[in-house]
Formats: sequence, C-alpha cells, structure tokens
Amino acid sequence: MSLIEKLTPEQEALIPVYREKWRAIALSTERIDKGKAAEAVRVAYAAISKKEPEIIFCDSSYAGLQILIQKQLELDINKDLLNSIFPRLTNKNNEVLYQLNTELLNKLPILRVNFITQDYVSIDELKIKTQFKKNLHSPWLKSQWLASSCCWIDFYVSVLNCSYNQISWQVLQSLAKYCGWILFYENICLICDRPLHLRFDNQNRLHAEGEPAIEFTDGYSLYSYHGVTLPEKYGKIHPQQWQATWLLTEENAELRRVLIQGIGYARICQELQAIELDKWQEYTLLGIDNNVDIEPIYLLKMACPSTGFIHALRVPPNMNSAREAIRWVNWGVDPEEFGVQT
Repeated sequence: MSLIEKLTPEQEALIPVYREKWRAIALSTERIDKGKAAEAVRVAYAAISKKEPEIIFCDSSYAGLQILIQKQLELDINKDLLNSIFPRLTNKNNEVLYQLNTELLNKLPILRVNFITQDYVSIDELKIKTQFKKNLHSPWLKSQWLASSCCWIDFYVSVLNCSYNQISWQVLQSLAKYCGWILFYENICLICDRPLHLRFDNQNRLHAEGEPAIEFTDGYSLYSYHGVTLPEKYGKIHPQQWQATWLLTEENAELRRVLIQGIGYARICQELQAIELDKWQEYTLLGIDNNVDIEPIYLLKMACPSTGFIHALRVPPNMNSAREAIRWVNWGVDPEEFGVQT
C-alpha cells in the first residue's frame, strides 16, 4: 500500500477541529492538577527506565530557574526522554509517515506565535540564566511545543489510522495536558504552573497595553508589545501615555521602533518639536533633528481640512520637498495627477 498522497474532504474538514483542540490545551491558564502532573512525570520516567524523581512544583519559570541555581542542577535529560516517548508513526505498509504531506503539516501547527519558539523571560530572568553553562540557553521543555506536536500526531493517529506506540503516545499526551513547562533531570523534575493570564494581538503575538502579556501567580510577569518584550518601565504604562522624550535616551533600536509605533508620528512631531522643511498645499515635510532613530526621521504631515486631524507618515530621509514626499507616498504619482485620477 502506498503512502497517502491526498486527504479526503472529510479528513480536510477535521484539521481545524484538532488544531483548536490542542490550541486550547496549549493556551490554558487553568491551574495544573498536581496529582495528574506528578503521575504523568512518573510514567514518563518509567518509560525510559529511570527511577521516580523528586518532583518540585514552581509558580513561574523565573522561580524554577532560581531553584536550579540553588540546587546547582546543570545536565538535563530532556532530549533522552523525548527520543524515547516520541511516537514513530507508520502506515499499513510500515513506511514512515513524517513526510506524508508538507501542506498538511503546515495546516496543523496550532501556535504560529513567538510564544511557542521563544522563552518568555524578563531581563531579571536573563540575568539568572547567565549563571548557567553557556550551552544551557533554554532548559525548559515547553508544554506549548508538546501540544503542537500532539496536534498533528493526534490527527495522524485518529483520522489517518496510523500505527503508533500506545505507551509513548499516552506519555506525550499526558505531559502536554497536565503539566506546564517541565525540566527533567536525573533525580529531580521541576514543573512550572501555567500562567494566570496570556494576552495576544490579532496575529497571535504576545501583546498587552499597560498590563502584562503573561502573568504568573507569584507575581512574575512579562510585558510585550506585538511580540516584542518590553521592560516593565514601558510595559506597565499604556502606549497613549508613552513619552516621545524616551526616544532620546533609549539605546535599543528595537525598543525605539516599538516606542515610535506606539506613540505615533503625529505626537512625536509635536513633543519633539519637528522642524518644518517644506510645505505644499496642506502637506508639510518635517524633520526631527534629535538622535531618535538609526537614520534621520523625515515625516510628511497632512492636516485634514474637514476634521483638523493630523496624519503623519514617515518618508525616506533623502526627500527634498513636500511634493517629492507626496509622490513617494503615492507610489510615484504626482499629487496633482493623483487628484485628477481620484
């Protein structure tokens, strides 16, 4: 029997069902059931012939790293455990199915967010990480990654009727369902509880305005603006209250970009006293002389004659006139010609 090359319409229709099922598990903010979590870990250790470890629960990833420092733990067994419990899926002809359909695997991942591939850590937590060995850059085994893997495995097993190792599949599901982030060591296992709150923008990037994007029960929080981690001094303040003068002292280019996006060019013009370089009808070319960004900031400002609302768009710093800037904004069309066309 040859490999499956195309899904039936009925199978296609089930893709979002499994995607949403495991997405809900991955993004759950319910407190973990410590009894079920501990049992899932014990079964996982037994599956790789390891004795039952001491299980330590912590309220946040930050608290977990503090425990690692205290206990001086360094060599984890995450890779060994994953290699043993990850089911090897086959079809009836006993052929490996991981290459079944690239398009299918692209449809099944449930979390296209930074949250899945990147640690959510604050500056304080990064400082703690520097106390570990240099190669220990991300010790946590993330429940979101486990859930994302379970999503497509569940589809292959339940919908495509693939053969699989029942013990491995049960262990993998239990770890994803009942644990938060996990750290596996020879004699100790740390389990981090789920966050109290998770907040995202409409593109599934960690995002919140004036409040944490991720918040744990012990008070550890992370602030994020459209996927960019913010220091608390910015994150705890709503972007409407951000100050343009912060741009003059912020050294991080990515944070300056976020501040510019949140504050808006119109308010930056006003608060940083932009200089008028040229004017054409209701349009004004402005320049900001301060060292705000990597390159000079040139803005095309337009005051709406009916509402008085000010619009400001950034244009390349090689613009010599307001009219040239208008042409650039209008994809090379001269403003007078553009007015005729519209």
